[in-house]
Amino acid sequence: MQLHFLGANRQVTGSRYCLQVGKFEVLIDCGLVQERPYLERNWDPCPIPAHEVDAMLLTHIHVDHSGLIPRFVRDGFRGPIHTTRATEQLLEVVLRDSARIQQEDLEYKRKRHRREGRKGGPHPPLVLYDDQDVDHTLPLVKPIAYDRPLEIGPGVRVLFRDAGHVLGSAMIEVLVEAEGRSTRIVFSGDIGQANKPIIRDPSFFEAADYVIMESTYGDREHQQAGDIETQLADVIRETAERGGNLVIPTFAVERAQELMYYIGRLVRAKRIPALRVYLDSPMAVDVTEIYRGLSDFFDAETLAMMAEDRPPLRFPGLTMARSVNESRAINNYRQPCIIMSSSGMCNAGRIKHHLRQNIGRPSSTILFVGHQGTGTLGRQILDGAPIVRIHGEDHKVRAKIAQLYGFSGHADRTGLLNWLGHFKKPPRKVFLTHGEEQVALKLAREIEATLKFPTHVPTYREMVELE
Repeated sequence: MQLHFLGANRQVTGSRYCLQVGKFEVLIDCGLVQERPYLERNWDPCPIPAHEVDAMLLTHIHVDHSGLIPRFVRDGFRGPIHTTRATEQLLEVVLRDSARIQQEDLEYKRKRHRREGRKGGPHPPLVLYDDQDVDHTLPLVKPIAYDRPLEIGPGVRVLFRDAGHVLGSAMIEVLVEAEGRSTRIVFSGDIGQANKPIIRDPSFFEAADYVIMESTYGDREHQQAGDIETQLADVIRETAERGGNLVIPTFAVERAQELMYYIGRLVRAKRIPALRVYLDSPMAVDVTEIYRGLSDFFDAETLAMMAEDRPPLRFPGLTMARSVNESRAINNYRQPCIIMSSSGMCNAGRIKHHLRQNIGRPSSTILFVGHQGTGTLGRQILDGAPIVRIHGEDHKVRAKIAQLYGFSGHADRTGLLNWLGHFKKPPRKVFLTHGEEQVALKLAREIEATLKFPTHVPTYREMVELE
């Protein structure tokens, strides 16, 4: 039995693993790489030919876990894609949006290159797949309920558990039975924080032979500078008093809905001025509509709000911008406002246009509420770059840059150690993925020192034999 590490190894994005059990091959996640230094990995041929893979397991909807699936289908994959019902319903929106953004970015770069007199197209070529590839992908998706075992291959059973990271997110337990022996492998996916709004808390496991665990925040705790609502209210009031706009780079799945949840509470409690709030992301708008129909995945608190006629994803002043014209119209609004737009790391999408309009204004605030990968535009701004390049032009950073703690959908160092500490005996090996190299290596040392679990941080395309 072999486990191939094909992405998110000593980096955060691009999660992808292949488990080989005899002749049966199953892929766990198939995500886009988003860190600039590693983008060309999206075009690397997979060392496991797509047509040879028998099945795929998808932990959740985020593009760094799902965004390369249509490319894998284009390359020949035809097996079932097992995931939760919530992820199944969200997947079409996410993948079509990804295809659209790739095409829009390509067209924009072509225009800029022609204007600058350049010859040849951009490199890498930007478009990994198109809408037709998404059409071929969606019929392969097969929903699976939490906590119901499913046999996906000879002697291979899987169990999906709630990861508490995003609606429909899952941790996956793979049980392999061969020659009278059983081996239990747990893929953590992205481990959520407890007590997050809308979604349920993450699940725990008590036994596994091998654990593949994320390590995004494995070297630090989430800073707590007061509760989230108070932090958000303070930033909104301060920006409005300066007469500027609050621009929030927003992940369209989960983060946008969580922001709406908190802003709605602040609006109803009259803790912030009456401002227009824009959600400018066709994908986030679509995802929000799908969320509203998946209430059976909500936590008890959110269900209670709905029962009391306080819908968490609707509030006075909220404007959904789906079309390009609706997005452009935001620039004509002259009063202070809140603009939530994707993508969350500022590496694509409409957020770039809003940054161009606001990053040079001292009255405006750019507020980060999520992880910013190495090399992304968001990371450059957050790290204090005085000048950033947006759409091929340099822009001085004069806006106030702020970061809100507590919004992260990932468990921090204590949360990860707590999750791992629920195993009643040491696994044979813990593999740390989905974290920057130094972060994962530091967490590995701490796991070995405190929990005494043998731990390894694999490299890109490393293959290990599982006993």
